Amino acid sequence: MHAPTLSTAEPTVGRIAIEAYGDASVLTFERAALPPPAAGEVRVRHTAIGVNFVDVYHRAGRYALPALPGVPGVEAAGVVEAVGPGVESLRPGQRVAYAGLPAGAYATGRNLAASRLVALPDDVDADTAASLLLRGITAHMLFTRVRPLRAGDTVLVHAAAGGLGLVLTQWAKALGATVIGTVGSAAKAELALRHGLDHAILYRERDFAAGVLELTDGHGVDYAIDGIGGQTLLDTLGAVRPFGMVASVGQVAAGGTPAIDPERLGPVRSIALARPSVLRFIADPAQYREGAQATLDRLRAGLRPVVGAALPLERAADAHRLLESGAGAGAILLRP
Repeated sequence: MHAPTLSTAEPTVGRIAIEAYGDASVLTFERAALPPPAAGEVRVRHTAIGVNFVDVYHRAGRYALPALPGVPGVEAAGVVEAVGPGVESLRPGQRVAYAGLPAGAYATGRNLAASRLVALPDDVDADTAASLLLRGITAHMLFTRVRPLRAGDTVLVHAAAGGLGLVLTQWAKALGATVIGTVGSAAKAELALRHGLDHAILYRERDFAAGVLELTDGHGVDYAIDGIGGQTLLDTLGAVRPFGMVASVGQVAAGGTPAIDPERLGPVRSIALARPSVLRFIADPAQYREGAQATLDRLRAGLRPVVGAALPLERAADAHRLLESGAGAGAILLRP
């Protein structure tokens, strides 16, 4: 297939740029020229953009962008507008999605290596793809590579009504696990229970570790997944059975990963602690494709997306404030 002839006039895109690291107010909307796609690249017009905690840490400078000004965002869905020389796997008009680095998804369109794009089947819409792809690959990584999940296992999922929590809950249930989840309100508990959660613990009303031990007859869970960090991670160690595992995932929300005395893990407790990175996982092309296909397979098997909020791209700052507040439920999207 030959690349289409492009106009010599470069199109412009709207994007969210960061001139300096800081709070949500540093996210500003601007227009910028977009050159033709280079060899091996595709120009994608975005139709839905996922908002993830890694975006917050790129914005704040905890994880530096390649350069400033820079554009955050690691997940989106859209339509191929043009292909660069040498691209034969995709065609203009094709619907696609992607997750992972390089950042730059907070834009109406961008150029991206064709190898990072996943062709979407007709029965998967853009909102579903942009809200699930990165989280689905995370669930696949956690339940196949970090600790293979078996039917009959008991899993603790923190923030079970959040974007990742709802995916983990449904995924673990599909694998035959019993899922205990922590939530911040009765409304969030109801949402998570509707999506398969077996037991909801309102962490503002009771000690969650004690609640887990009560629900498991004092044994603890086989596997705990924590994306909050701080004291929550430390307390989670007391909710896991001997030879169980705690996975501290992604960009934790409560001040990072605390120092942990190895004596809290073993030899008496004999607990394993993992700190996996989904961005590192999907940097490997084979693992990326594997995780994306697993996500599409789970969708066909009944995984239900939950979009809690969808805001215009220009309101990216509000999306970050909502994410950081913990007040929302489900995934947050930006609409170009």
